Amino acid sequence: MDIRLKEKPQGCTIIEGFPGLGLIGTISTEYLIRHLDAKPIGYIWSKDINPVATVHDSKVIQPFEIYYVKKKNLIIVHAMIDARGLEWEIADTLIQLYKILKAKEIISLEGILGQGNQKKTSTYYFSNSSAIMKKLGKASGEKLKEGIIMGVTAAILLRDKMIKTTGVFVETHSKLPDSRAAAQIVKFLDEYLDLKVEYKPLEAAAKEFESKMKDYVGKLEKTQKAAEEGKPTRSLKHADYMG
Repeated sequence: MDIRLKEKPQGCTIIEGFPGLGLIGTISTEYLIRHLDAKPIGYIWSKDINPVATVHDSKVIQPFEIYYVKKKNLIIVHAMIDARGLEWEIADTLIQLYKILKAKEIISLEGILGQGNQKKTSTYYFSNSSAIMKKLGKASGEKLKEGIIMGVTAAILLRDKMIKTTGVFVETHSKLPDSRAAAQIVKFLDEYLDLKVEYKPLEAAAKEFESKMKDYVGKLEKTQKAAEEGKPTRSLKHADYMG
């Protein structure tokens, strides 16, 4: 993988998030980019990455883009690619980026499958640095004492112990995009890094999404019932994603 940078800010904190359960990493990083006025300073390229070009504001967004928030000396790695099968290569590339920028820390954002009350969303944190763990304790999350870490975060932890690596994990109870869980991640990062970013709009987006889903499910149930009774009905348009 090739890192292509227009700027190389030093001593920054790196935040990365990949599509995964509930799309937590992608939603969180995209929200931070927008609300912190981050600017693109480069991207990571590889022939092994699926060629997916996203167009936003009439501009092509790279599938693995790097943004910079100057006022917070913060790097945000926004990924639109599935990391499965590329975890070790991505970890090596992020470690290389860490060293190029002489970064202070890499923070990985991930969703985990919630097991308990669906109305409660818990956030957990872990770092291989005792000093960072102490600082993380001031934010509204729970220390991860027992568990299995997988994916890019695990690959970084296993690859290089000298890299200060932090994982922030939030429970999600849905395989669908979970803006409410992403809001908890943003809230945690705001408390930890003093970002001064508002997370409430993400919670509002979650409520709007849930409302759309309820309406969709209601129509689907009516359609299925009508089909079973043999009554003609208007067909619903197929939708893989709503929001």
